[in-house]
Amino acid sequence: MSSNPDFVQYIIDQCGGAGVIAARKMFGDYGIYCDGKIFGLVCDNGFYVKPTKAGSRMLRNTDMRPPYPGAKPYFYIEDVDDRDYLSSLARATCSELQG
Repeated sequence: MSSNPDFVQYIIDQCGGAGVIAARKMFGDYGIYCDGKIFGLVCDNGFYVKPTKAGSRMLRNTDMRPPYPGAKPYFYIEDVDDRDYLSSLARATCSELQG
């Protein structure tokens, strides 16, 4: 099952305070990028963020799930309605990721 493009756009908008946010179609779902770095995925209308120490410190609820069968667990982000939280989480996560 693939994600609804409206949901993907919502995630892009919600993370917008972190930098230039973009989505690229990958394997039927979407990779989410901030300033050119992939930091998350939208799969089956769920938002997943790469696990990092900085991101872990910011999480309101630590819920690790694989975004698709066979994938390593990512942080599953249930609360996608708080723009400031998602932008801060994206910034913190990207600060630890290699270019």
